[in-house]
Amino acid sequence: MALEPLQVGSVTLDPVLIGLALAGLAVVALIVLAIVLIVHMSRRKQEASASDAHLGELKVRLQTLAEISVTRHGELARAVNERLDRMTHKVGTDLNETARRTHESISKLNERLAVIDTAQKNLTDLSSNMVSLQEILANKQARGAFGQMRMEAIVQDGLPVGAYTFQATLSNGKRPDCLLHMPNTPAGVVIDAKFPLEGFEAFRVARRDEEKKLAARQVRIDVGRHIEAMAERYLIAGETQDTAILFVPSEAIYADLAEHFSDIVQKAHRARIVICAPNMLMLAVQTMQAILKDVQMREQAHLIQREVATLMEDMGRFRDRVLDLQRHFGQANADIDKILTSSEKITKRGQKIESLDFEEEAKAELAKKNGAARPPAAAPAPPAPQAQPARVERPRSEGPRIIRQPDLLAGE
Repeated sequence: MALEPLQVGSVTLDPVLIGLALAGLAVVALIVLAIVLIVHMSRRKQEASASDAHLGELKVRLQTLAEISVTRHGELARAVNERLDRMTHKVGTDLNETARRTHESISKLNERLAVIDTAQKNLTDLSSNMVSLQEILANKQARGAFGQMRMEAIVQDGLPVGAYTFQATLSNGKRPDCLLHMPNTPAGVVIDAKFPLEGFEAFRVARRDEEKKLAARQVRIDVGRHIEAMAERYLIAGETQDTAILFVPSEAIYADLAEHFSDIVQKAHRARIVICAPNMLMLAVQTMQAILKDVQMREQAHLIQREVATLMEDMGRFRDRVLDLQRHFGQANADIDKILTSSEKITKRGQKIESLDFEEEAKAELAKKNGAARPPAAAPAPPAPQAQPARVERPRSEGPRIIRQPDLLAGE
């Protein structure tokens, strides 16, 4: 079947020629592909040979690296073992030290816990005591008894028995809580411990201004009435002093009174009533104790004078006896001087006897006997003087030294 020519625009193409052209292009493409394959295979062979050489070199390096790695691994393992041994020893030592410190800390902690338990127990007891104190202060009679107990404790600690009387009865039938007896006067000092505390409790717990004003007014009314009652009951001319003491059993209440109610304090001063807190009452009691001691010293002054006179008489007798002893010492010194003089004479005679020449003495004795038997003849020439041995002076015995005793009473 014959192929018809293709008409493309104004150009007529032969299909056979087109097929031949396509076949040629395919052959050329196959040839180019074969050349590329050949070149690629040659390159692959070159790369394979280079790769084999590189692999051989790499194998040698790997073997060397493996040997070095084995050596390094052994050294590293040895170093790690040594480090682990040191760390194990250090960790063991640290653990022992930590265990010891932990044991000490636990012991101290146990001691502190014991102290804390004791403190907690004390706090519990204190809380119960505070509750009891609150209950006491909530009752008016209990508050009065509490203030009186504090006042009595301060007075009893500071003054001797007999210088005070509790619940003494006055001539008007009133019974103050305490009456202090002053020296040289029958008038005593009255102490009252029934201070009104109700208004102060309300003043303390008040939060609003109106409540505080109402509580302050109640405090002024209660304390003012009590001051007036004390001035009326306890200030008796000739029986009590013209000043009485109103005891406040709390320093805090006294501070509030002095800070917020100065008018009440001035009113008490004008009424000859002194408001005292525990510390001020203690100071007043100590002052009275000093006064009592001074009075006792004055009362015992004549006894002291008598004792001083007796002491002076004893001192005179002591002087006479010392003078007698001094005379005895003087006589003893004179006797000792005589004994020393006799001792010196005896010593000198002994030295003379020791230095004599006994041969000459014997010749003199013989000549004296012959002269007595025969008439006297011409005296022979005196013999030449012989050298006498040197006289040795011996040190004299000084004897005991006598020291004259000074007359102390004469001022020597």
